[in-house]
Amino acid sequence: MPHTPPPPRHRANAKSMRKVMTDAELKLWNELRAHRLMGLGFRRQFPIAGYIVDFACPEKRVIVEVDGSQHGEAGRAGADKARTKRLEQYGWIVLRFWNDEVIRDIDNVCQHIVIAAGLAGPT
Repeated sequence: MPHTPPPPRHRANAKSMRKVMTDAELKLWNELRAHRLMGLGFRRQFPIAGYIVDFACPEKRVIVEVDGSQHGEAGRAGADKARTKRLEQYGWIVLRFWNDEVIRDIDNVCQHIVIAAGLAGPT
């Protein structure tokens, strides 16, 4: 898929979202940034296919979304499912973790990311 520059509005949204990360997003970012997780290069608040994803590793085509409780509501869950489907149609692997999961068990979250990126097998 060729890269198409995101609209200026999306770029501005992504930039502002980088400044107001949740505690869970910040904790995960500290594990992902600067190629800290098995050398994987992640970008945060990255525009893809009309969406702004929490974290993306373009090289391995892995997206990581960190969701709060509002994502469990019926209407939001359906929208998330449609979003995931569209991103997968573009060839991305989409992983979703709850905020609480990231806060309580960051090691397991990172292990899932490494497996999805194809750098390790399941244990």
